[in-house]
Amino acid sequence: MGIRLSRNRSLEEADRRYIWHPFTQMKEWVESEPVIIEEGRGVFLKDIYGRWYIDGVASIWVNVHGHRRREIDEAIKAQLDRIAHSTLLGLGNVPSVELAERLVSIAPRGLTRVFYSDNGSTSVEVALKMAFQYWQHKGEKNRTAFLCLNNAYHGDTIGAVSVGGIELFHEIFRPLLFRSYRAPSPYCYRCELGLEREGCGLACLEEMERILRRHHEEIAAIIIEPMVQGAGGMILFPEGYLRGVSGLCKKYGLLLIADEVAVGFGRTGRIFACEHEDVVPDFLCLSKGITGGYLPLAVTLTTEEVYSAFLGEFSELKTFFHGHSYTGNPLACAAAMASLELFFRDNILDAVRQKEGILKDWFEEIRALPHVGDARGIGLIGGVELVEDRQKKTPYPYELKMGYRVCEHARQKGLLIRPLGNVVVIMPPLCISQRELQRMLDIIAESIEEVTSSEG
Repeated sequence: MGIRLSRNRSLEEADRRYIWHPFTQMKEWVESEPVIIEEGRGVFLKDIYGRWYIDGVASIWVNVHGHRRREIDEAIKAQLDRIAHSTLLGLGNVPSVELAERLVSIAPRGLTRVFYSDNGSTSVEVALKMAFQYWQHKGEKNRTAFLCLNNAYHGDTIGAVSVGGIELFHEIFRPLLFRSYRAPSPYCYRCELGLEREGCGLACLEEMERILRRHHEEIAAIIIEPMVQGAGGMILFPEGYLRGVSGLCKKYGLLLIADEVAVGFGRTGRIFACEHEDVVPDFLCLSKGITGGYLPLAVTLTTEEVYSAFLGEFSELKTFFHGHSYTGNPLACAAAMASLELFFRDNILDAVRQKEGILKDWFEEIRALPHVGDARGIGLIGGVELVEDRQKKTPYPYELKMGYRVCEHARQKGLLIRPLGNVVVIMPPLCISQRELQRMLDIIAESIEEVTSSEG
């Protein structure tokens, strides 16, 4: 026991000394007791002290089928016996070909070409550069800008940040960014236009069209997160909004980039969130759950129309000059193939829709708490927005860290979750059982009630 305790203390000290954690104020981190994960099984994670937790954030929204899923483990091991990596620059590899064919077979009809990268940010970066270069090849040289939404998050590369709309994350980098136009977020609880959802007529879409009427000849594409703005606070699109954006793209002759990095692969109860309103984008960006949460992999799907604009003689320089060292990595592609097979073999989507009912019933209950302003979600995505004053919708001051305090309280009860400011995020692995989901929701409700009541 003494040896293990010494080893654990050494790991904690080394973590504090050497690792710079993402989206983390490191001054506070080094003053706290870190949770260091050593093992996972199903929807549970075990730390170095042997304490088990529900993985309520799906290891940052990537885990789908649970940890140590035998079928994915075996697919990776089998591929490892053949080859771990071979470049796609001038070569092909078997798993990347098989996965591309499979993805095209399940994607919205018309998306027929697959470009690989390695994370959500890069899948978006690929789409932005392709959209820009497409118009250059078409001779419309003025189309150099993009239209995005307030509260948008599309990743952390400079291109992805340029089409982001979260000031807390993005404002510091403003001098580095290219031009984009921002339309109002469809954030019904905190409508930017001061309207109520009932009877608003989707006025936020009218504001988007107002921008397009003036600037559509400068805009290459509109980029959105279909159905849910994730990092912006789990903001749920009102019915008809996604379809409306697609309609505006068609009306003004723009490309549509659908960033489904967070919402794809069953998270909303459909394989792809665009399916909820029968929208077919020009680009579909995928990552996170694509490998079941095992290995880094990303995909940008696009149409024959876009692909064809890049075809030409070598001397015409129409090539898409973009790539990554681990593009189409065989191990990651093998994991993705195994993950996709589980979706259809285990009827994952039916199970998600059943558990969505549990979540929606719980939303009705949790809204009764005095410091819950809104509770919203779709499929197995949810957010509970905490407020200081429910009547006035007054948010808790940032420095109170109310969301973090609720999550820390939940951790003491055996649940690992992470907030987005004052929004407590619900994003478990899709394989979570109904009993495990109910336990998770009970812990969140208890933690919200206990922490907010102690604040007064």
